[in-house]
Amino acid sequence: MIVQPKVRGFICTTAHPVGCEAAVKQQIDYVKSKGRLNGAKKVLVIGSSMGYGLASRISAAFGCGASTLGVMFDKEGGGNKTGTAGWYNTKAFEKFAAAEGLYAKSVNGDAYSDECKKEIIDIIKSDLGKVDMVVYSLAAPRRTVGETVYKSVLKTTGAPYTNKTIDLRNNTISEITIEPATDEEIEATVKVMGGEDWEDWINALKAADAIEDGAITLAYSYIGPKLTHPMYYEGSIGRAKAHLLATSKKITETSVKAYVSVNKALVTQSSSAIPIVPLYISILYKVMKAHGNHEGCIEQMYRLFSKLFNNELNLDGDGRIRMDDWEMLPEIQSEVTKAWESLSADNFKELTDIDGYWSDFYAMFGFGIDGVDYEADVEV
Repeated sequence: MIVQPKVRGFICTTAHPVGCEAAVKQQIDYVKSKGRLNGAKKVLVIGSSMGYGLASRISAAFGCGASTLGVMFDKEGGGNKTGTAGWYNTKAFEKFAAAEGLYAKSVNGDAYSDECKKEIIDIIKSDLGKVDMVVYSLAAPRRTVGETVYKSVLKTTGAPYTNKTIDLRNNTISEITIEPATDEEIEATVKVMGGEDWEDWINALKAADAIEDGAITLAYSYIGPKLTHPMYYEGSIGRAKAHLLATSKKITETSVKAYVSVNKALVTQSSSAIPIVPLYISILYKVMKAHGNHEGCIEQMYRLFSKLFNNELNLDGDGRIRMDDWEMLPEIQSEVTKAWESLSADNFKELTDIDGYWSDFYAMFGFGIDGVDYEADVEV
């Protein structure tokens, strides 16, 4: 079938298999061009099919020469429906890994479940013995624990917050007011997006003797500038990320070294869903590209792995890796703030890189990739 993008709100309901493969190949080529890293050799990536998780898996495999095991939650295509982008990304990754003799297996399932943990551990014990690195990169809307389903929310805490936002359906600027989350909603968001499941994974691996003493585990977070703090850093998601940081310290008290990496704001499925943030990103892109220090997921993750394995980590006072260092440079944030304060419908195109935002958005689903014939009939 001929596959075209169909966008609904902040997601694309179609994905292009050839485009996804080409996008994965571009990321692999970037990592290979940067040179080999002396790092982890047996890596588990939980949330491995898109965004930072996929970029982490590519950096581990093609940067470190690692055997990788991935956990994803994706759908295969069938009939007149395409599979998810994560499904095609994973198949492409496995294809390119196999071509270079790299071990790569993936489990499609609910990473929160005991069944998925057991399946992964059985594969590790059978194929790898023990892993020496675990990347935890889940961004899910809900989590089932026993009979209870917890749902995360994107809300403030304490008071409503009003600021500018962008309607991605028509690229118009407006104001939005975000209402505060209830205590129950905050608790549920921490259950979904906090560190409990990360710790469960590490404990399960340790109990099964499937992780090396001295192994490294990474989880990802975001802080951002003050204008996004009520929505993110101080919001319901921020409470979950605070729990994630506390969990890293608990894990590190054992034989596994846990880090939280604070990454740069980028177009991902998760960030597209957060009010205010996409507009901030479109301004940030404009400013950072002008300064020559803009990075996408793969550039960010290769730089993270390079710092990690060359012992050049930029830790803050709370022990977090600060990969948002270039985003938070005073000169960058000064220009972003100036643009934000003067932004209007009249100067929107001038002050933002909305085209770059949409280019990254479509690329997540395999569209707009150079060299791909989007008029061609493809097997989904």
